Amino acid sequence: MSTFLLIHGGWHGGWCWDKVKDALEAEGHTVLAPDLPGHGSDTTPLSEVTLERYARATVDFAASLPGKVIAVGHSMTGISNLQAAEYAPEEFEALVFLAAFLVSDGQCLLDMASLDPDNLVMPNLTFSEDQSTMTFDLGAIKEALYADCSDEDVARAKALVQPQAAAPFGQPLQVSQQRGGSVPKYYIECTQDRAIAPFVQKKMYTDHPCVKVFSMDCSHSPFFSQPDEVARHLASISSS
Repeated sequence: MSTFLLIHGGWHGGWCWDKVKDALEAEGHTVLAPDLPGHGSDTTPLSEVTLERYARATVDFAASLPGKVIAVGHSMTGISNLQAAEYAPEEFEALVFLAAFLVSDGQCLLDMASLDPDNLVMPNLTFSEDQSTMTFDLGAIKEALYADCSDEDVARAKALVQPQAAAPFGQPLQVSQQRGGSVPKYYIECTQDRAIAPFVQKKMYTDHPCVKVFSMDCSHSPFFSQPDEVARHLASISSS
């Protein structure tokens, strides 16, 4: 059995992993799906949220669990998980990128997001007056993130998503091959994704070779639409 650390993406909290967490725990795995700083029940002011703060918190989550963890990052937190592995590679057995940003040293999330001018995230954000936070247009969030998810899951997500700190999107990854780059990587691509286009996902996992790439016919949020399949892919990593 393995230990999984499930890290949510932007605007979300640990709540988005509930179905996957239940499926993995039913198989006997240990699972933690925490809230990052400024998300869910964590009260860190968004003005203090940075990529480094996400990564340091992720290291702390990993260190609180027994043995090495398989850290799963969705969307935005592919980058912060890789930064966490740079800080403490000894805590991580593997990194899994679920429709997540996988970039090189010196790159930031926006470098990859800008490759797809037709993505449905950036046009549907409202920035605060000081540009420090971003709020997602709830009228567009189903098409952008949850196209194949149930009405019940979409309604729950709309009730729980929160404003997102802007800073982590523009802050560059600082990673070396000797530390963070040495942790084995796996990618789960979502072929109907309108938040991170499939061609962008393919570029990322091609530029940064992974042990294995799994392909799912789904939109950006398979933790809602296909949680059992997500859990199966993760369990196969744990047994490989």
